[in-house]
Amino acid sequence: MKLKQRVVLLAILLIIFIFTKVFLLDNLDTSAANREDQRAFHRMMASLRLELSPRLEHTLQSPWEIASQWVVPREVYPEDTPELGAVMHAMTTKRIVKADVGYKGTQLKALLILEGGQKVVFKPKRYARDYVVEGEPYAGYDRHNAEVAAFHLDRILGFRRAPLVVGRFVNLRTEIKPVATDQLLSTFMTLGNNTCFYGKCYYCRETEPACADGDVMEGSVTLWLPDVWPLQKHRHPWGRTYREGKLARWEYDESYCDAVKKTSPYDSGPRLLDIIDTAVFDYLIGNADRHHYESFQDDEGASMLILLDNAKSFGNPALDERSILAPLYQCCIIRVSTWNRLNYLKNGVLKSALKTAMSHDPISPVLSDPHLDALDQRLLSILATVKQCTDQFGPDVVLVEDRMTLSHL
Repeated sequence: MKLKQRVVLLAILLIIFIFTKVFLLDNLDTSAANREDQRAFHRMMASLRLELSPRLEHTLQSPWEIASQWVVPREVYPEDTPELGAVMHAMTTKRIVKADVGYKGTQLKALLILEGGQKVVFKPKRYARDYVVEGEPYAGYDRHNAEVAAFHLDRILGFRRAPLVVGRFVNLRTEIKPVATDQLLSTFMTLGNNTCFYGKCYYCRETEPACADGDVMEGSVTLWLPDVWPLQKHRHPWGRTYREGKLARWEYDESYCDAVKKTSPYDSGPRLLDIIDTAVFDYLIGNADRHHYESFQDDEGASMLILLDNAKSFGNPALDERSILAPLYQCCIIRVSTWNRLNYLKNGVLKSALKTAMSHDPISPVLSDPHLDALDQRLLSILATVKQCTDQFGPDVVLVEDRMTLSHL
């Protein structure tokens, strides 16, 4: 064999060797990542049931200090949270030292300061568990129990992007009125034997107050994120117009996702994949009202999409609003880790896991059985949507590897 032929042959063999090695390493890496996804899933399942206990066995810090230190750009709380039950116990039992009208928004809420200076948002009960909200998927009052359920679904999906939420009963006469601001106090009234208030918000009306059962009101409390992490509000690229007869561009433009991919912060970084994750999350809970979203300020698209304000969820278990999934079926991409987690949760595992996770809550049962059943059915729709994408474009295009190392230092 001539020298030139030998050189060519060696070059070909070298190229084949390199490609084979890269392919094998990629497969090994993917396999290792999938195994870690499975281990993470089992760890989550093992820690689902929380004991709400005041014990802080691993630290001398207050529960508020602990929760504040959990927050980093890509998650609100870490996977390993031995003190989570203690923090949530504090949220539901600590003395209320001040009560005020809620921050600006469309729905009724109150801003409470708990002993130790911690802010929480209180959302009152407006509906019975079996009440079905008819009409548009974003119709009706906020659902306090939806906030509780959404937080635990965030844990189960492994996102860890939702602020902590727990149910709480408050006595409006003895716990709220003595420490209420004049502005909040002026919205209190008595209807029959029940103490009520209507607060201050865009849709708050004196004719539509939230009423306690006597003096005791059921609600949810959401832990305020630390002030050292100021929030930035963004218009959701798949937001609705909320105007009858007027469609948003994504509702008629089949190439809309291509345009989104060319605009910041969706042209690079994790934000577009966060949008896809959020679409999965919102479809499961039936939330068609995410017209805006929050991230941390000055993040240049690197921090998470924070799953705030999930109360327009679990309104109608019979309504599966497919348009919520538009980011998924228009972009046809999803994180491999999210895809793996969804597959682990099929065959009734999701319903069982969420029921277990919520069983400790003071307002348990948090959801009615029809809502729990709807979660499993919606999960099947998500899996079918991803399969349609992989059939059309191939799994290498649709399933995106995007695992970011998280630091809590």
